[in-house]
Amino acid sequence: MNVEPLSVTIAQDPARVLSTCTVESLFHVEETGIRSGIGKIPRAEGIKLLTHGVLGDVQGDTEHHGGLFKAVYAFARETREELARREGLSDLPDGAFGENLVTEGIDTDEVVIGSRWRIGGAELEASVPRQPCKTFAVWMGRFAKQAGIEPQGPWGRRFNAYGKSGAYFRVVREGVVRPGDEIEVLSVPEHGVSIGEIFRGLSSEIHPTSAKALLSWARDTETPVYTSMARGCLAALEGAGTAFEFPASLITAGRGN
Repeated sequence: MNVEPLSVTIAQDPARVLSTCTVESLFHVEETGIRSGIGKIPRAEGIKLLTHGVLGDVQGDTEHHGGLFKAVYAFARETREELARREGLSDLPDGAFGENLVTEGIDTDEVVIGSRWRIGGAELEASVPRQPCKTFAVWMGRFAKQAGIEPQGPWGRRFNAYGKSGAYFRVVREGVVRPGDEIEVLSVPEHGVSIGEIFRGLSSEIHPTSAKALLSWARDTETPVYTSMARGCLAALEGAGTAFEFPASLITAGRGN
C-alpha cells in the first residue's frame, strides 16, 4: 500500500464552524452486527454541546465511542476535501466522517492537546485523536461504491497513513454552537504535543520526548488522559528506558471507570 501523508494548507484566519452535524439514522453494520451513529447530516439551527456529547446525537458502539473525552468530534473541511480528492471521492458531504463540527481556517490535527476553544456558547478542550474502526471502513466503502470506485486498499490503514484524524474534544462549558460561529482559541499548553502527532504515533510509536512532555503536563495540572493515549506514551517511555511515574487515577476512558 503506497499512501503519501496528506499535506494541507489551511488559511488561519478567520477560524470558524462551517457546519454542525448530528446523526440522521443508525447505520446497520452487517460485518459486526452493531448499529452505528456514524452517518451525520448538517443541522442549520445548530447543535447543543453537552458534557457527555451532543444533544440528539447517538453512538451505537458505546464501548469505543462517546464519553467525556469523545463528546464532540471536529474535522477541518480543507483536510476532508483533500483526502476525498486523493480517494477519488469528489463530493463528500459535511458529516461524512461522522464529525459534529466541520471547521474552516484552523487545522484540527495540529491543535495542541489540552488547548481550549470557545465556540458560540460552548467551551471545548482538545482531548484525543480519532482512531479508525471497522465501522468507519464499511461506511466509507459505501461512498466508494456509490461513486463506482474500487477501494484502493483497507480504509483504516489508508486513513492512518494519511496522518490526519481530526480531533475529539471534551466539553468544558456546555452551550449551543451554530454554523458561522467563530472559533476563539483561549489557551494552548506549553507542552506543544498535537492531536496529529499522537495520532501518527499511535500507528507506529510515539516519540519519547513528546510522551514525557504530554504526561508531565497532565500530571502537573492533574488533567486526566484517555486510556490508549496514556498507555501509548508510557510504552514509548518504557521502550526508551525512561523511568516515569504517572498516577493511575489520571488514566481513564471517561466513562466513570
